[in-house]
Amino acid sequence: MVNESGLDAMKKLLLLLVSHLAVLSIGFGLGIYVLPILVAPSPPTAADVRAHAGQAAFRGMFRRNLKDSDMLHWGEGELSVGPKAVALMGEIAPGPDYKLYLSPEFVETEADFHRLKPTMLRVGDVKTFKNFIVPLPEGVDPARYNTAIVWCESFSQFISAAKYR
Repeated sequence: MVNESGLDAMKKLLLLLVSHLAVLSIGFGLGIYVLPILVAPSPPTAADVRAHAGQAAFRGMFRRNLKDSDMLHWGEGELSVGPKAVALMGEIAPGPDYKLYLSPEFVETEADFHRLKPTMLRVGDVKTFKNFIVPLPEGVDPARYNTAIVWCESFSQFISAAKYR
């Protein structure tokens, strides 16, 4: 049998374990959110984005109110798609391992993304959260697609999309 002081010691140990695990979990979650912000390169200037936008054949808008966007996964601003690059004058929610895709159909849910992924083109990495310019691979015709999507590869998370034609 365990006496009362032994039971109190076990309760304290369990409380310490639970509280430390909770703090560790919160710290890990904050680290995943904050680390990409800390290591992100400087975003392109508004002038750089405007220069790319001036060459754009297509334009679209990232909006916060898409079906699978939420308070941690969103994008907003004007997208410009030109012959050599895709540029955003705006912001996307910070996060790790963002990729830019072009799709032949508009996508606003993770299920649609997974369903259409074989028909999409993975353009490249999105490394900044305020404004971005992502070069198009050589020989890509953006007119073959109509939507740009920001997707988090690490967590298979939809961030945002913009229909540009």
